[in-house]
Amino acid sequence: MTWPTRAARPVLGVALLAAVLLTGSGCSSGADERRGPEWKKGAGAPETAAYMKVEVPEGATEVKGAVKLVPQDAVQLLTFVTTPERAEDLGQQFVGQGPLIVRPAQSGQSAGDPSFAHLGTPEPETLPGLRWAGVCPPCLKDQRRKHMQWIEIYLQKLDADRTRVYLRAW
Repeated sequence: MTWPTRAARPVLGVALLAAVLLTGSGCSSGADERRGPEWKKGAGAPETAAYMKVEVPEGATEVKGAVKLVPQDAVQLLTFVTTPERAEDLGQQFVGQGPLIVRPAQSGQSAGDPSFAHLGTPEPETLPGLRWAGVCPPCLKDQRRKHMQWIEIYLQKLDADRTRVYLRAW
């Protein structure tokens, strides 16, 4: 093995140091990315309902909520099962400039971020026949929800007496 000339040694040292620093200076490692999302400890349905300014109907079942921590924000999730009438009443708060619309189901791979799976429910975007509405509360001058950038609701008819409500806000 031949050693570099005395003049080349500092250049090689700087290059080696730069390579080491660049390799270790990323914001996250592959292990961080594989770790998955972080969830706010202790945050459940009462906290998310309060943030969304939503009253969970009396007698609702399967009430679940969580707060997903994402860079520079937090995504609030709330789901429950109630009567179709109560679900419709709640849905009317979020129609914005039009009625709730039926959105086509997406495949599991294209449905985006699996947030509701954390609550033990399917992702609403993957289910056929759901009705949806989404609004920007500040854009509509909704003073109760002016602290949110966006809130959306999905209504899933389970049977004649039960509708699952999905709410997502940030």
